[in-house]
Amino acid sequence: MKKVALASLLAIATSMLCATPIALAQAAAAGGQSSITIKDPAEYNDYSNAISQSSPAAKSAAIEAYLTKYPNSVVKVQMLEQLMAAYQGQNNMDKTVDAAQRLLQVDPNNLRALAITVYIKKAQAAQKSTPADQQPLLDEAAADAQKGLAAPKPADVSDADFQKLKDAVTPIFYSAIAMDDQLKKDYPGAEDAFKKELQAVPAAQTQTGPALNDTYLLGQAYAQQTPPDLKNAVWFLTRAAAFAPPAAKDQIEKAAEYYYNKYHGSMDGFDQVKTLVTQSVLPPDSYNPTQFIPPSPADQAAKVVASTPDLKTLNLNDKEFILFNGKPEDAGKMWDTMKGQTYEIPGKVVSATADSVQLAVTDDAKASNTADFTINMKKPLTTPPAIGTMVNYDATFDSYTQNPKMITLIDGTPPAPAKKTPVHHAAPHKRAQ
Repeated sequence: MKKVALASLLAIATSMLCATPIALAQAAAAGGQSSITIKDPAEYNDYSNAISQSSPAAKSAAIEAYLTKYPNSVVKVQMLEQLMAAYQGQNNMDKTVDAAQRLLQVDPNNLRALAITVYIKKAQAAQKSTPADQQPLLDEAAADAQKGLAAPKPADVSDADFQKLKDAVTPIFYSAIAMDDQLKKDYPGAEDAFKKELQAVPAAQTQTGPALNDTYLLGQAYAQQTPPDLKNAVWFLTRAAAFAPPAAKDQIEKAAEYYYNKYHGSMDGFDQVKTLVTQSVLPPDSYNPTQFIPPSPADQAAKVVASTPDLKTLNLNDKEFILFNGKPEDAGKMWDTMKGQTYEIPGKVVSATADSVQLAVTDDAKASNTADFTINMKKPLTTPPAIGTMVNYDATFDSYTQNPKMITLIDGTPPAPAKKTPVHHAAPHKRAQ
């Protein structure tokens, strides 16, 4: 099975990422509730008129007019927060980001502005088709996210209100950091940030939307790191599949099954894993599938030798595997059936002279263009074969070495040409008189 690439579920990921940040908009709209007093009656009337507009379009226009008329207003921060919410209510992302950036110029640690900027930049990156186009946007989003995580509590905000806002925006920040790290192939960083994101939201919220998408991406990060952490990859991919929409469910579950079988050696116990992932966001101690450790090449060779009544019947690939990987006694048994025997050896030319041709004979050797057979010719070749061509030689096994891996044959000759079938011509047919 081919590895499942991040791009394979891009459409689903994008739809999840672009969900409207309702909680964030509400948090922004709730800004401005402070004890600041506007002393100028005319300004107060303009302020009241702006924030009382019911439609987002009318409200944004009124706030823009207010900020133009009163650029140094004591409620400038609160009005810019309201402006962000109004533009977001119109689904105008460019204007929303612009309002957020204007707010950050006067209040660099404003959590609402940082969160909205991060969220939108991350969503914009998801719309790009290449990593090169995504990376700058995610770098900016991650940098703003780090600022947001470190932002101090404003003096005029209560501890309870600040914690409520932090709870709302922290998952957004960690998600952006994780996605930036993952695109840069910093998988440990991505894994840490994704897990912190999932721990920062109620468990029920990880079953849908951005958190569910990031559960999938977390599983991918574990599968793609070097070496892969298949145990954790299986957990998060299986959990993502458990709650995924129908369009994505089958593909994600197939990836989870593939990695589980690769890790465990069979599908035994996978149904229990599918149940367990619905009960916990992160893997509990009870999630502990055993890892399948394949037998060593020497053990595999020993098993073939022990289970094969007549070693002569093995194909050339298996014979070579035993010679190169077997313990001395097993390789010796194999060689006893080969030494002095003449075979027709087919292979791909790796190098050639008039006296000797090196061939890649087995499938692995051909794929890596590595010689594993040397044919020493009985008589010099008139024209050595070209590198890369497929040839056949009759030759007699003479020796082998395990390091470097090479089987040497002597008395090599091109195979005898097949005898032509004689052509029988029908006797002339005499014409009747």
